[in-house]
Amino acid sequence: MTAVQLNAMNTELWQGIGAIADSEPLMRRLTKYVRKLVKERESDPTLMSKEEFFQMIDDAKKGPSKRFDSVEELDKYISSL
Repeated sequence: MTAVQLNAMNTELWQGIGAIADSEPLMRRLTKYVRKLVKERESDPTLMSKEEFFQMIDDAKKGPSKRFDSVEELDKYISSL
């Protein structure tokens, strides 16, 4: 997502919040939903920062590795798993 797209979404979000800011029931629902989104993000193991991603790659480079001379060899190996 580009910075322009992110900025447009941010603007739309704040405009939406402004439109419902005077309604306590809607603000309660919004707050509850935001808490739910935060909890989902915190519990999703696939979400990571750029630093965490590159650290995983660096760690993987340090471990054992396999090389295959052909796609057929790779295919055999994957089929054997």
